Amino acid sequence: MNSSDHDGSLLRRPLAQDMVTLAPDFGTRFMLFVDTEEEFDWSAPFSRHGHGVTALDGMALGQAYFTSAGVKPIYVADYPVVDNDAAAGMMAQWVADGMADVGAHLHPWVNPPHVEEVTEANSYAGFLPEAVERAKLEALCHRITERFGRRPAAYRAGRYGVGHNSARLLEKAGFRLDSSVRSRFDYSAQHGPDFRGLPLNPYWAGPERALVELPLSTAFVGMLRSGGERLYQKAQSVGRIAGGLARTGLFSRVPLTPEGVPVRDAISAIDALIEEGAAVLNFSFHSPTLEPGHTPYVRSAKDQAAFFMWWDKIFDHLARRDVKAASLDQFLEAVPVRRQACQAA
Repeated sequence: MNSSDHDGSLLRRPLAQDMVTLAPDFGTRFMLFVDTEEEFDWSAPFSRHGHGVTALDGMALGQAYFTSAGVKPIYVADYPVVDNDAAAGMMAQWVADGMADVGAHLHPWVNPPHVEEVTEANSYAGFLPEAVERAKLEALCHRITERFGRRPAAYRAGRYGVGHNSARLLEKAGFRLDSSVRSRFDYSAQHGPDFRGLPLNPYWAGPERALVELPLSTAFVGMLRSGGERLYQKAQSVGRIAGGLARTGLFSRVPLTPEGVPVRDAISAIDALIEEGAAVLNFSFHSPTLEPGHTPYVRSAKDQAAFFMWWDKIFDHLARRDVKAASLDQFLEAVPVRRQACQAA
């Protein structure tokens, strides 16, 4: 099979020659993506209304913290955020000061044009009709360009909701990086994508192979972690087995996020990913978590302090493992301009 036999869909396993080999001096690095979005009730049905963009003090506190730690976050921002004068102005200053980057994050239910019915299934942009996904993506890119003076280079679909058309549309829109693939997760029971079997390391996507996919990082940890996705699927299908394995420390799935993941487990995941040969440890969380009261993960000032303490311990461990932070530009500079297999095709 050659590259012409594969359409570069983000829902298909890439070919061996599509795997990206980063520049040798890049080493093993970590990156931080912040899903920068409106505040809404996560337990309620999706709605075009009833949301706010008010967690600005928390975002400012978080940015100051990450700057002091030498980390340059990528704020993948959705339409309500970039449409908000205060939020857009604050982030534009961070970008101008070289402290952060801004990408795109598509929540279809609050992103114009509003032409589809608001349902759980339609909350995944990549599962909308191609013309609707394209129109929403372009509206978001246009608003980001108005606010920040340039089109976004990085994208993450809200709810990780990419579909078979997404890579092609992102390529045409000028994106250089997508980070929507949540390897080792399956959302098909919720009308969403199935990312099982997809790589942890970056790879070329899209029909032109001009888009780099940087999956979110998730590790299997514990004595039985060599069982990987096959064991996890079996455990999930047999009642309480998965919970029992996790509680006993024998086997669990751990994403790199401070949201609902104990720091001990995250450190185990870091070590497991390094052992697996992960080139980039891709951390993420949602921007409303930075301020108490907006997400289940930070409800109080005490929770907020614990959130930053989590990062203190993670950064200490990364330093011990000699894993340094990478910015969006540093990552893209480490990506080859064009893969050799594409030149030979």
